[in-house]
Amino acid sequence: MPRRRFTLPCALAWALLAGAGPALAQAAFPNKPVRIIVPFPAGGTADAIPRIVSERLSAMWGQPVVIDNRPGAGGNVGAELAFRAEPDGYTLLASPPGPLAVNASLYKKLTYDVTKFMPVSLLATMPNVLAVRSNLPAQDVQQLIAMAQKEPGKVTFATQGNGTTSHLTGALFQQRTNTSLVHVPYKGTAPALTDLAGGQVDMMFDNISSTLGQYKAGRVKVLAVATAKRLPSIPEVPTMEEAGVRDFRTGTWVAVVAPPNTPAAITAAISKAMAEVVKTQEVQKRFADLGGEGVGGTPAELATFLAAESARWREVVQRANVSVD
Repeated sequence: MPRRRFTLPCALAWALLAGAGPALAQAAFPNKPVRIIVPFPAGGTADAIPRIVSERLSAMWGQPVVIDNRPGAGGNVGAELAFRAEPDGYTLLASPPGPLAVNASLYKKLTYDVTKFMPVSLLATMPNVLAVRSNLPAQDVQQLIAMAQKEPGKVTFATQGNGTTSHLTGALFQQRTNTSLVHVPYKGTAPALTDLAGGQVDMMFDNISSTLGQYKAGRVKVLAVATAKRLPSIPEVPTMEEAGVRDFRTGTWVAVVAPPNTPAAITAAISKAMAEVVKTQEVQKRFADLGGEGVGGTPAELATFLAAESARWREVVQRANVSVD
C-alpha cells in the first residue's frame, strides 16, 4: 500500500509534465536564431520586404532573424532548401509568386511539392504597371492596342525572364486584347528596364517600385496600373479597367511559408508576430516607399490567396503554352 500511494501521485505528476511539454516549448519559441530563406538575390523588392520584417522580428523576439538568399532556377533552389528543412519554425521561406504559385505550372517536374508548404503570412503586395518607352507614339493603352493589332509581331515587350510574372502578365495582356507581341526576356528587372528607358524595347509590365523612378525622371511612360483603384503615388495614371481592358489586375507579392508538417501552433504564432510588425506605421511606410502595401494575413487567409493565385496563373500558362524546361 505505501508503494502504491507513492507510485500513483508520481505517475500523475509525470503525465502532467509530459502534457505541458509542448506548451512550454511553444511558449519559448523562438529560443534560437530564425532563418528566412529568400530564393532570389539580395537587393530587389523580394529581398527588401522580408528583410524589413526580419529586423522588427529580431527586436520583438530577442533572437536574430537572418535572411538567407538562395537564388537559382526561378526560385526553385531556395524553395527546395526550405521544403527539406526541419519543420520546427526556425526555417521559413519568404517568396514572390514564382515558387509558390507559378512554377508548378511552368516546370515539368519540381523537387518540392508546393501544396505541402505550411502557410504563414502574406507580407505585402506590389501592383504592376504598364510602362512603355518614352518615344513610343502610343499615348494611351487603346492606342498601344491599335498599334499592336495593326502590325502583329512587331511590338516588343521586355520581361525579367521566361516564366516570370512580367512575362505572364504580358501573355495575359495579349489574351485580353487579341494582340501578338514579341517577347524579349532578360536576366532580371534592371537590364530590362534599362533597355526600355533606352528605347531598345517598346513596353514592359513590372511592379511600381522598380518603374517609379524611371517614370518620374521622364525616361519611360506609364500608361496604366493593373489595380482596382488608381495608385496614390501616380494618381494621374488610369487603371487598366479605366483604359478599357477588363479583368486585368496583376502584381507581385511576398508571402511566408514553413516546411511541411510544421505544427499549426507554431505557424500561427509566427503569423501573429508578423502581422503585428507589418501593421506598424514604420513598416507600412517602408513598404509604401517600395511601392508595396502591407497585408499581414493569417495562415488560413494565405492558403486561400495562394490557391487563387495558382489557379489564375495556371490558366494563363496553359493558354499561352509557356514552359521553361
